[in-house]
Amino acid sequence: MARVPSAVIAASGLVGGYGVARWTKKRPLGGAVLAVAGAAAAQQWRKQAGNAAAGALTAAYVGAFAGSHPLAKKIGAWPSVLGVAGAVALASWAVADRKA
Repeated sequence: MARVPSAVIAASGLVGGYGVARWTKKRPLGGAVLAVAGAAAAQQWRKQAGNAAAGALTAAYVGAFAGSHPLAKKIGAWPSVLGVAGAVALASWAVADRKA
């Protein structure tokens, strides 16, 4: 079975978590999607790039989630979520997936 790149997992967690929270109107459910995808991505980052890189990418993932909120006030919710998801995906690819 083909491995899903960690960049895809991380971006999907950010976009999917927001989408689930918005469409179900249940923020904890969206948070669960965000957390599960983040944990899966972190596990893959650790295997592919080591503990230090996994820690940095996990911090970027959490920071993107937190940063999307004030950014949404300026550019809108979906553009904010898609922008931070793209940034995390790019960082994930550069640090972990590119080497695999």
